Amino acid sequence: MKINVKTLFLTLLIAISSVFLVKGQNNNEIREHKNNAFKVGEKLNFDINYGFITAGVATMSIPRIKRISGREAYYVTFEVNSVPSFNWLYKVRDRYETYIDVDGIFPWRFEQHIREGGYSRDFAAFFDQRKGKAKTSKGEYDIPPYANDILSAFYYTRTLDFSDMKVGDKFHLQNFYKDKIYDLDVVFRGRETVEVPAGKFDCIIIEPLVKEGGLFKHDGDIIIWLSDDELKIPVKVRTKIIIGYVEAMLTSYEGLAGKLTAKK
Repeated sequence: MKINVKTLFLTLLIAISSVFLVKGQNNNEIREHKNNAFKVGEKLNFDINYGFITAGVATMSIPRIKRISGREAYYVTFEVNSVPSFNWLYKVRDRYETYIDVDGIFPWRFEQHIREGGYSRDFAAFFDQRKGKAKTSKGEYDIPPYANDILSAFYYTRTLDFSDMKVGDKFHLQNFYKDKIYDLDVVFRGRETVEVPAGKFDCIIIEPLVKEGGLFKHDGDIIIWLSDDELKIPVKVRTKIIIGYVEAMLTSYEGLAGKLTAKK
């Protein structure tokens, strides 16, 4: 049976992808956005499991700061790889990169490099946040103020305050990909303590309502657990498939921006 490793981790990203719409944006005025959730040196590692089988691994990291568009930006990478014992069934070597403004927590550039079985795809977008444009090899597109790509949106979401949310509350989100802005509703489902290889954590639970026409079509339920503290690191992701479900679990972490108070 083929396990779609890409779908699970794209789900993790698109589930919390986008930007909360911001009022007003002057031509040369760049916002400042408080960030105590992450810093340079952070590295998060995950196993992708189907039952007792580990099908793949993934790593999210912030190795350094780079300068882009005259601004300091976090250089963020996200890599997904099937494990050697799973390569015969479906080999995955995916890599994503984004450049997130240090002071404003929005992207300047995004790259996607997909290698899955015999399929490959490369995509890049430059975000001209001063003019409200996204530029790709196919053209130039209008975007809302401080629009995100699917990776930068995850890091932006980690800086938000969930403390006043009630079960059933929704966020209406947006992100840019290829040539469009995509909508997504994310529902807050409450809190729960979960245990993964990296330890036991108090978590926030969210459920993305994935709609047709986005990065992919998804027929199952998706649940995401984020650490219930200022860091909001992803602890577990579960997605239903035809038989059972696939889970991504945090295995290790390093270089966090502060104390992981959600860990018990």
